[in-house]
Amino acid sequence: MTDEKDDRVTLDKTTDDTVAGGTAEKDGSAAAETSAADTSVPDAISDPKASYLPHIAIGLSFVAVVFVVLVGWLAYGTVQQSAAETARTEARVAAEEQAVAMLAYTHDQVDAQTDAAAEGLTGDFRDEYTNLMKNIIAPGAKEKAISVQVSVQASSVVSADADNAVTLLFLNQITTSSENPEAVSSGSRVRVELEKQDGRWLVSRLTPI
Repeated sequence: MTDEKDDRVTLDKTTDDTVAGGTAEKDGSAAAETSAADTSVPDAISDPKASYLPHIAIGLSFVAVVFVVLVGWLAYGTVQQSAAETARTEARVAAEEQAVAMLAYTHDQVDAQTDAAAEGLTGDFRDEYTNLMKNIIAPGAKEKAISVQVSVQASSVVSADADNAVTLLFLNQITTSSENPEAVSSGSRVRVELEKQDGRWLVSRLTPI
């Protein structure tokens, strides 16, 4: 009877140890799984700021591109405006100089003056001017000792770009001749059209208004 009781006690103790060991093992596994789950949490969740970094980088890149485009556009506009202002100034000066060269002459030098003035003209207008001066104006100037002085009283630019310009000139002319030795003054307005060729502004048309 005593041996049978001892065996039962031993068996019960073994069973308790086994159950306790199993429970401990389950608790250890659960703790390990919990630890693994904790370590597998994404950085974006553990650090909320990290999730915004890609969006911030994209936003900054977009702003940089827009800034570069804006600066380029402003620079281009400044260059274009500067070129237009330069064209207006150069064309106006050329128109004034060429108008005086074309319209002013003395009876004793009219041929040489005509040739010099023609250097500042272009296209068909150059031939038209040369023919008019040499075939009509010069013979009359020599015969009647006509001399004409021309001055520009005012000028303005109607339009201008890199290669073409239109100007308006207000002129004063003083004419003397053998028939009228006293100077006769008169005013006139002319429209001068110009073209830029090889860096020079040349007159392509002069029209009295």
